[in-house]
Amino acid sequence: MCWLIDEQATLDLAAELASLLPDSAFCIHLKGDLGAGKTTFVRGLLTALGHTGKVKSPTYTLVEHYHINARDIYHFDLYRLADPEELLYLGIEDYFSSHALSFIEWPEQGKGVLPEPDLLISLNYQKSGRQVTFTPFSAAASIICDKLHN
Repeated sequence: MCWLIDEQATLDLAAELASLLPDSAFCIHLKGDLGAGKTTFVRGLLTALGHTGKVKSPTYTLVEHYHINARDIYHFDLYRLADPEELLYLGIEDYFSSHALSFIEWPEQGKGVLPEPDLLISLNYQKSGRQVTFTPFSAAASIICDKLHN
């Protein structure tokens, strides 16, 4: 568990996480209320990975694709998804290749269709700032969490 006092702390933590991500397929689910900092966290990750353009929330498009350093990266925002089966029409399984990195905001909206995450990041409002919790679901994510906690 970490405390984020402001946007810069969120971006810094995201950059630290980015430096630890594996080159293989890796899926991160982000949970938190509206405005909790999920997209800000993804922006920090993408910037640290080498993206130089804007990072917009894919609330209306459902997914934004980035190609950074020969790697496909997908940023999903499922807030407006009415039914998880809508993801099947998008060909959701095609996004999770052996080399892709995926960030999924509002993963509960795709329950039963989405793959299990390697890492769950939960962002929660506090009186001042945010509390972030990392929950690993894979061996690779456990190693990352150990490094983050040290």
